[in-house]
Amino acid sequence: MTSKNTICLWYQGTALDAARFYAATFPDSAVGAILRAPSDYPAGKQGDVLTVEFTVLGIPCIGLNGGPAFQHSEAFSFQVATDDQAETDRLWNAIVGNGGQESECGWCKDKWGLSWQITPRALMDAVHGPDRAAAKRVFEAMMTMGKIDIAAIEKARRG
Repeated sequence: MTSKNTICLWYQGTALDAARFYAATFPDSAVGAILRAPSDYPAGKQGDVLTVEFTVLGIPCIGLNGGPAFQHSEAFSFQVATDDQAETDRLWNAIVGNGGQESECGWCKDKWGLSWQITPRALMDAVHGPDRAAAKRVFEAMMTMGKIDIAAIEKARRG
């Protein structure tokens, strides 16, 4: 891996499955080098997949099959900016439909417990826009949503 800073994500023997899912789901994503354990280790045996290098939306990552000692947490998430409802739906449905879990305000978890924020640019533009009354309406509308509905966000923005 050539990046000076790489995100390391901990898995329980499923790093390669996760990396393949991310590569198939997100643009500018790919599976890279796979390192097999040179000897037995606490969470696996010699020859098991130990680490997988991959990129998600151009971000370099390493999946480490470290075992059950640590779990993913909402304290870390990938925030994915989407351009329209079709992209929002496709990514949300891919994550949730592959054993994931819906949450609130555009958040969901994949089946490995990693959190994702599927965030339409329209939402961020409205919340950060100069019209503070519109931003408040949009924020309050977002707080009632699971997957973000851009039409509802635009309606709240207009008042």
